[in-house]
Amino acid sequence: MRGADATAMQVDGIQIGDLVIDSYLRFRPAPQFCAGDRFTWAVLWQALRDLRRARRYFARARPAMYIASYSTYIEHGIAARVALASGAGVRVFGNFTTFGKSLSPTDTFHTPDTSGYRQGFEQLADQPARLAEAERHLAIRLSGGIDAATSYMKVSAYASGDEAVPDVAGCVVVFLHDFYDSPHVYADLIFEDFWAWISCTMRTLGEAGIPFWIKPHPNQIELSDKVLDELRAAFPDVRMLSSRVTNSQLAQAGIIAGVTVYGTVAHELAYLGIPTIACARHPHHSFALCRTARSIAEYQSFLRDPRHMVLDADEMRRQALAFYYMHNLFGSVEQLTLRREYIALWKTSHDESAAPWAVAEGLRRLRALPGWQDFIATLASEVHAHAR
Repeated sequence: MRGADATAMQVDGIQIGDLVIDSYLRFRPAPQFCAGDRFTWAVLWQALRDLRRARRYFARARPAMYIASYSTYIEHGIAARVALASGAGVRVFGNFTTFGKSLSPTDTFHTPDTSGYRQGFEQLADQPARLAEAERHLAIRLSGGIDAATSYMKVSAYASGDEAVPDVAGCVVVFLHDFYDSPHVYADLIFEDFWAWISCTMRTLGEAGIPFWIKPHPNQIELSDKVLDELRAAFPDVRMLSSRVTNSQLAQAGIIAGVTVYGTVAHELAYLGIPTIACARHPHHSFALCRTARSIAEYQSFLRDPRHMVLDADEMRRQALAFYYMHNLFGSVEQLTLRREYIALWKTSHDESAAPWAVAEGLRRLRALPGWQDFIATLASEVHAHAR
């Protein structure tokens, strides 16, 4: 069980390999998946146990709908996938873009389905006004604020910092992810974990003689400090930026490209005229603003030619704004209000200083919204349809 085979591992038609890997990384905790670790076999044993129990439950109870918070890790993902295989509806609340996302056998991810963004935007009327609205909102983020799309972040990647910007002119910047976070929350990831990704990236750029810097994730957990030390030990020549250097500063200082797995930095840099390279079905994949590798060989070829731009700067900027509009601003007043209240509730529930009544009040406001009533009506209709 290693490499792509580990990710794609199935049992009785249910894919569990990605769930096992992500659970290992989170709960070991470890930055790199190790198939031979005894903890891996403990996770795998639990996964098989959960799979058997889920199959028995859904075969016996035959629920019309399964509702969960996420669909990652074995705790959430196995039940969700067995539910789908049994014909039940599945709704999850794991992202801020699609409230109560409906899953399907071809889309088991709690992250939003963005495949129709580009086509959807091109069908909208008054596109210049919509692009201008997106630009106003994106400017908040680029000036150091946290907008609705990045409300989960404690620190903005564009927050004003006091760090001097090193000489990054002509360099590639690789934007790290949290090594302990679930890497398989988007489809088509070509690496089994973030360590394999960064190792391949650094080796390829180094062998090609392309100068590069690494920028840590601004909201990584404390354990990631140890991973950065391990990276420095494995790659003694690595140049590490401070996370307090903003991405706007890097663009102004002359970087030639950004590298990410599936981060929002792809459309942010596109807006600033900087090309990016990714290696999973990231949120922007319906647009052409980012080169997305579908194999390790293709990824390495992209890295060896980082200056390549598939679009000119103006079109990159337009597509970045079109993406931002569809991802953050598109929808009815009821839908957008429901999203804002859900985000506010999420932030309150994660605020250790918040009073218990504040969470209850947030729930009350959420349930009073017309958008909530519409969602419940739709959910009830789906339950009746699946029950038949």
